Amino acid sequence: MTTTAPPPKGGTAMKQTERIEAPMGGPGRGPMGGGMVGQKAMTFGPSAKRLLRRLTPERNRAYAVLGLAVVSTFLLAFGPRVLGHATDLIFNAFLAQESVDFDAVRNTLLLAVGIYVGGSVLAWGQGYLLNDVVQNTVRRMRSDVEDKVNALPLEYFDKQPRGELMSRVTNDIDNISQTLQQTMSQLLTSVLTVVAVLSMMLWISPLLALIALVSVPLSMFTTAKIMKRSQGQFIAQWRRTGKLNAQIEEAFSGHALVSVFGRRREIEETFAVENEELYQASFKAQFVSGLIMPVMMFIGNLNYVVVAVVGGLRVAHGTLSLGEVQAFIQYSRQFMQPLTQVASMMNLLQSGVASAERVFELLDADEQIPDSTDHAPAPGRGEVRFEHVSFSYDPDEPLIEDLSLVARPGQTVAIVGPTGAGKTTLVNLVMRFYELDGGRITLDGTDITAMPRWALRGRIGMVLQDTWLFRGTIRDNILYGRPDATEDELLEAARATFVDRFVHSLPDGYDTLVDEDGGNLSAGERQLLTIARAFLADPSLLILDEATSSVDTRTELLLQHAMAALRTDRTSFVIAHRLSTIRDADLILVMEDGKIVEQGDHESLLASGGAYARLYQSQFAAAVA
Repeated sequence: MTTTAPPPKGGTAMKQTERIEAPMGGPGRGPMGGGMVGQKAMTFGPSAKRLLRRLTPERNRAYAVLGLAVVSTFLLAFGPRVLGHATDLIFNAFLAQESVDFDAVRNTLLLAVGIYVGGSVLAWGQGYLLNDVVQNTVRRMRSDVEDKVNALPLEYFDKQPRGELMSRVTNDIDNISQTLQQTMSQLLTSVLTVVAVLSMMLWISPLLALIALVSVPLSMFTTAKIMKRSQGQFIAQWRRTGKLNAQIEEAFSGHALVSVFGRRREIEETFAVENEELYQASFKAQFVSGLIMPVMMFIGNLNYVVVAVVGGLRVAHGTLSLGEVQAFIQYSRQFMQPLTQVASMMNLLQSGVASAERVFELLDADEQIPDSTDHAPAPGRGEVRFEHVSFSYDPDEPLIEDLSLVARPGQTVAIVGPTGAGKTTLVNLVMRFYELDGGRITLDGTDITAMPRWALRGRIGMVLQDTWLFRGTIRDNILYGRPDATEDELLEAARATFVDRFVHSLPDGYDTLVDEDGGNLSAGERQLLTIARAFLADPSLLILDEATSSVDTRTELLLQHAMAALRTDRTSFVIAHRLSTIRDADLILVMEDGKIVEQGDHESLLASGGAYARLYQSQFAAAVA
């Protein structure tokens, strides 16, 4: 991963750096993307209410949707009553052995048609507005998640598998969108239909209405019982989806490594286990929630039979007309239909709320300490001071304790030491990727915690051992360091880092498209591009982490000269494993277990015969051997 300073206010470059710079094998990570983070148990009700509260900014259009739904529902509910009147006109004329008043029948039927057409048009308007409400709500949710990701501390990404995080940001939000789109309209219409139809049923016959109402508590009791059992399965389903995505993402990202070590069978076995667990969770969720529909249909049919029998007896006793019974039977079917629809939507609704819970877990995660000010101090010469700095990833395992040092303007400070000594951690603290446990770090006399992160990082250029390129042209990748740079400035940076030398051998020159992760370039060419990007950014503070490790020896020598020019009047931190590359450093820090055990220049450290001399001699002996 290689990046330069981020754009203001925490842009994409910063996010990429923070994600990749997380220590490998951090807490909660297994060898193939293990544990999850923050998976606390939630309940359906509070999560559903919280999801609905996100519709608040769309309240005006939501009220319009409600108004259209009320009018259209009551219009459609009045239709059977009008048709029942048409039936009475015909049946009463038949009983009285009179001619049918076809004009009255025609007018009644035209009224019914007008009612149904008007209700349908209003229902279409309701659906149109509701779609706008839902999509705007989901768009804001995506924006909130993006802002949240930029505001999360690096330690969150240490513990969260990338595939799991991507699943929350993509799959879960898409599922929420689908759930809101498919359920809100039906739920609203169903509730209003129940109210409207019940009103019409009470108008026609309170006795039959009471009989029909008996099915409501029975339906609610049955649905609640089934929902209680299925909700946990839906949560498990989406968590398993995220875990499977994490496993797939790691396997695909490390495909070459998997092939080299012959671990494909183990990857396939792990995938098979995760896939089977996802299948079991999905099957249980769909099967249990799927019981709602047939149970509701049975209750509805039972209710229909009872209403038909009692209604027939009421017609026989002359207390109700045939048209009224006909209308009531239609209403009884309409009354059960929304209840059945609500029941059939429970699996989708529970799935959406389960996804919402996972997104809310992300949105509720602790954020990094907010910037104390948006004022960026004027750029200085790049003096960096560590004053009694203490830091640890784990409170029980201190890493850096009471560390003090000064990097003066224009100095090249090399940091060496064994793996795990705290070299990369030291520069991560300068970038404020992590917050200190004690002490402070100043840049040109200003405490870095008093500076906005975007201002701090905008003054720092960073080139890491692992390259990061995005899909685009070579020109685009270099300009990522400073998008407003001129063509002459771009070419100057390319020539200084010898990118210009190999670009002219490519078919489209600087307009050559770079594949994802730079797959169509050699490792050395990718590293040269990332160095050119840092050159173009022209930072006041430069951080190099084994930046020349992927280039050949001849190119490395050329780059050393280019970097010497780049470091002029610029403070540089160089993390190096090959000590031959930092002989000309102004100050060499030797770190062990988070402490600086030696410091000085190359000659003085060799003469002292300490830790640096031992490291240098071991590398020299290995080279001779």
